[in-house]
Amino acid sequence: MKTTLRSTSWTTKIHEIGEEFARNALKHDIDGTFVQDNYLRLKELKFFSAAIPIELGGAGVAHKEMCEIIKTIAYYCSSTALAFSMHQHLISAAVWKYKYKGVGQDFLRHVAENELVLISTGARDWLGSNGDLKKTSGGYLFSGTKHFASQSAGGDVVVTSGTYLNKNNSWDVLHFTVPMTSNGVSILDNWNVMGMRGTGSNSILFEDVFIPDSAITLSRPKNEFHTVWNVVLTVALPLIMSAYIGIAEKAKEIAITKGKTYHRNQKHIAILIGRLNNVLLSAQTEWKAMYYLTNGLNFTPSEAITIDMLSHKTNVGENTKKTVAYAMEAIGGQSFYRSNILERLFRDVQASPFHPLPKWEQYAFTGERIINSKII
Repeated sequence: MKTTLRSTSWTTKIHEIGEEFARNALKHDIDGTFVQDNYLRLKELKFFSAAIPIELGGAGVAHKEMCEIIKTIAYYCSSTALAFSMHQHLISAAVWKYKYKGVGQDFLRHVAENELVLISTGARDWLGSNGDLKKTSGGYLFSGTKHFASQSAGGDVVVTSGTYLNKNNSWDVLHFTVPMTSNGVSILDNWNVMGMRGTGSNSILFEDVFIPDSAITLSRPKNEFHTVWNVVLTVALPLIMSAYIGIAEKAKEIAITKGKTYHRNQKHIAILIGRLNNVLLSAQTEWKAMYYLTNGLNFTPSEAITIDMLSHKTNVGENTKKTVAYAMEAIGGQSFYRSNILERLFRDVQASPFHPLPKWEQYAFTGERIINSKII
């Protein structure tokens, strides 16, 4: 039987159920199964609607606080935190549009009323997208496969996109939502990976799925940067990287605790921990800079912010990976055992470069824009 939590603080609530999440994390990592039990707990406590404005049925949790919540979840279960961040970045983008464009309130109300879980396919929805849309009466038929669909194993609605050859014989990308219960939608059992094994990021197969005209939320030219990304990337990346900060902070704690009792090469322990602390501090500082750029979702989208956000994302990812690697080095060969949580944290943190944009694409994207804008 579930006990009633004592705290009204969202972050403290996570600490109260954290050990439960940590036990589940081990089980789901070994089995390679989705963290369904942790998700049911988060649903029960209304975390999926927490960031939706109060007037639309949510709790009005601020963007910065949600970053802290995700970081705290990651301290106990990396997979739950990362999967949860994918839902939250879609909510944050919708909240920004509601506040500044006056659209999407019905959608947000629907999510809040039903505590729906939103699935992002953003890793396959960049400039070119994938999957084909064909016009039919009242809408489109969509076919394609979306990989890295985090929490697809436990989600309710997919927020995705596909390509469409328009009447001018040029390609557009149309963005839309699809209920997972729609005919022609199926989940592939292919999430057998090194780390983040509990995120349930199975591929989703769409076979002639009907998309009504009313579901289309955006049409943009294929392979061209659209201003929508200045919103999406700005709100999404701080939330996603919160999971990796939580992993790195947990790794530091383990390294310090074990390091105090680790006597081989004792003289080097202080140096190793000091180096680890410097790298983690860099990651934490840039992560905070990321959510400060969002200014509580009170920002004017711009390529300048997007460039900074993407650059911070790469740096945070690199430095959280270093932090966990240094933690393993600090305590030695015992970190190689699966019985040590560090072994899983090391595998989980390796996922950080695969979120848009990967390092070399980010360098090219930001560098070209800096050169073209003549920023010095």
